[in-house]
Amino acid sequence: MINENRLLNEANKFFMEKSFDKALFVYSQLSSNFPKNREYPIYALFCDIASEDEEKAQSLFDYFAVTKDENLDEAIAYVENVVNAYDGDVDKMMEILQELTTSTVESLDAIKYEDFKKLIESRGSFRIAFEDIMFSTKVAIETKEDFFDFVDKLIENDFNSTAYSYLDGFNEYFSYDSKIEELYKKLEEKKIATNHK
Repeated sequence: MINENRLLNEANKFFMEKSFDKALFVYSQLSSNFPKNREYPIYALFCDIASEDEEKAQSLFDYFAVTKDENLDEAIAYVENVVNAYDGDVDKMMEILQELTTSTVESLDAIKYEDFKKLIESRGSFRIAFEDIMFSTKVAIETKEDFFDFVDKLIENDFNSTAYSYLDGFNEYFSYDSKIEELYKKLEEKKIATNHK
């Protein structure tokens, strides 16, 4: 008998490690074995997007992982909207991104971490503030302390894939910093905890 949870954890692990081909293979297995589960084809779609744009795929993956438990229909509809727009309808894509962008960051491609912290305050939570900007705006981080604080909050709010990509991206700059090791460890522990749920 197929252990559905184990397979899903394995596929998610491959995705986080950027082994998108392996992840796609396992998600496809899950889709064909459990055709009623509407999540699996969505995950497979992220692997497909990753072949063109890893960052967008990881943002979508995190967004979906965080919102699907609250409202699966809405999360699927949202992802399908973004993907349809991504497939060539540039105006639609821009419209979706614009909706996501709050008035505070409307005209910016990047938001300073200081301003992002103000956005967190006004929105009442890191998760909501980050969801507002995650597809349209980069967070401009100017100090090491801000970087560590930001990645730490990403991990606490289950944006694990995004946290990995930030850590991997900045690893060469801070490779000898013990805080980087701590954050990787925190991510690993979180992954283990999630797998044992």
